[in-house]
Order: sequence, then C-alpha cells, then structure tokens
Amino acid sequence: MPVPQHPKLRVAAVQASPVFLDLDATIDKTIAIMKQAADQGVKLVAFPETWIPGYPWWIWLTTPAQGMSYVQRYFDNGLVVGSAEFQRLSDAARDLGVWLSTGYSERAGGSLYISQALIDDTGRVRMTRRKLRPTHVERTVFGDGDGSDLNVVQTPIGNVGMLNCWEHLQPLTRYALYGQHEQIHIGAWPSFSVYPGAAQALGPEVNTAISRVYAVEGQCFVIAPCATVSDAMHEMLCGDELQRQLLHKGGGHARIYGPDGTELGTALAPDAEGLVIADIDLGLISLAKAAADPVGHYARPDVTRLLLNKTPGDRVMAWSPSQGDPADAVADVSTQVE
Repeated sequence: MPVPQHPKLRVAAVQASPVFLDLDATIDKTIAIMKQAADQGVKLVAFPETWIPGYPWWIWLTTPAQGMSYVQRYFDNGLVVGSAEFQRLSDAARDLGVWLSTGYSERAGGSLYISQALIDDTGRVRMTRRKLRPTHVERTVFGDGDGSDLNVVQTPIGNVGMLNCWEHLQPLTRYALYGQHEQIHIGAWPSFSVYPGAAQALGPEVNTAISRVYAVEGQCFVIAPCATVSDAMHEMLCGDELQRQLLHKGGGHARIYGPDGTELGTALAPDAEGLVIADIDLGLISLAKAAADPVGHYARPDVTRLLLNKTPGDRVMAWSPSQGDPADAVADVSTQVE
C-alpha cells in the first residue's frame, strides 16, 4: 500500500503598503511582489486585508462628514470580481505559476465588501469570500457577507481557508473552518497602526497572538499577511497633529505559524516592506491533531456543536408561482450549497 504524500511547499506572507486608493497601480505592485515571491520559489503568496486599494483608515481618524471626501474615490477604485482588473491577477498567477490569496475592497453594485480571493497557479479562481461582519466603524463603509462562502477548499496544495482581521475573534467562525479540516489558513490583517499605546486590542501583541492561537487551536499552518502605512498614506490621511498621533507609519507585523504555534520565517521590521517566507510540510499537522483535534477526538458534540447556515444572502431571488412557497425556494438554495 503506497504511503500518502503530504504537500510540502514554500509560502509567503506579504508585508507592504498598497498604492493607496489606486486600483491599477496597486495591481501593478501586486504582480511585482508576486514575481519576487515566485523568483524565490514561493508557491503560495498571501496579501493583507483590503490590500486593493488599501484599508480606509480615515474611518478611525475623523468624523463621518469629513470622511465623505474619500468615499467616491474609494468606491471607484474597488475591485469588481470578474472584471478586467480581476483577470489581471488571475493571468499573473498563471504566468508566474503561483497561488495567490489577496484581500480587496470588493465593489458589487452600489456596495463595498471586505473580500478575499484564492487563485491557483493556472489562473483558476478557487474561492472568493466576504467578511461576515465588518468591525466597528468599518460598517460605515462595508456591507456584510454570509455563510455561503465560509468555506475551506480542497486543493492540490492542501485544504485552504481564509478570514479577515477580527473574524479571528469570532469563536464560531473559527470553528466553522476547523470543522472543514483546514490545513492552510490565510489570516489577512491591515497594519497595526491605529491608536498606538491607547487601544491594546488593536495592537500587534494581541493580534499576532490571535494568529498564533488560531494555528494551535485549529492545528493548521497560518499565513498572516499584514500591510503597512506608507509615508504617502500618512501624509494624505493625517491633516493635523491629533491624526498623526492616532495613526502611525509602518505597523507591519506579517507572520507565519506552524500547527504547534512555532513562528516560521523571519519577521521584518514594522516599517519594512517585503516577504516573510517559510517552507511548510502538511505532514506535521497529524502530530498536532494527535494531541487535540477540536472537531474530532477532542470534541464533545453531545455537549456543544455548531449550526452553520450556508444560505446565500442574496437580496433578490428569482421566483415564480410554479415554485410554490417562496420560503421553500430559499430552503432549496440552502440545501444546494451545503
């Protein structure tokens, strides 16, 4: 009987700043970084939360009325799934022979969503997803996702799942991915730059710890890309001394963790741009699972279990009287996506 072969691959977490509020230029930079990764033998490269066209830091710095000055530009530079700009990313993944995970502000109709995409090394889109619930003031910019894309996809490089930022603080959301036997988790973050010294929960110590705990709790590899605030971004966003105190430059803390919590690769200085690179062996996951599999032998489903609603959150659904009760049509959709 042949011995199973566990994937081994080189992965990279990106730590960099986008070309802020510029869709095309940020895609240019994305492709350039992908090439840097490919030249170093990287098979999977992961970019931060809302990497394209950048995280809307003004929501933490000013009043809603003042923030309106950014709204049209941010909306116009959102990424539309299936657009020519989106295709550029797929083409680059195919041409460079790398898997790409990227965060982006998704423009869909008149709304924006905090989204992620996973594209394989042939240019095929394996998954897109939206953050289930934007955090705090993010809700002034972005809409909600739904459970239909809270998925782990089975691929030749392993079972891959993705979450954004403080989704990692939602225990049931984490458990939904653990329950799908995740092996590689991409946990995307913006920079840890806002309210330094005043809000510990927003800082690097807490949030890198969250990524590390995720790796141990889920017995998976965690790739945690993290953006930085560039000089140009800081100058654009901070118009007075108070705002300069509230938002600092840098803030990058990209990390990679193994399934036992070991930090892998070499961390960069918080204000540096580059790649955190590590070689991972998915065969090591079985060693961690032997101690504590939260959805297997270490679980108690007779005491607690998770109900995951995979119904799409479409606001408008096609329906005709011949389909019977509209509620039944919704139930049919839910059954189809399970």
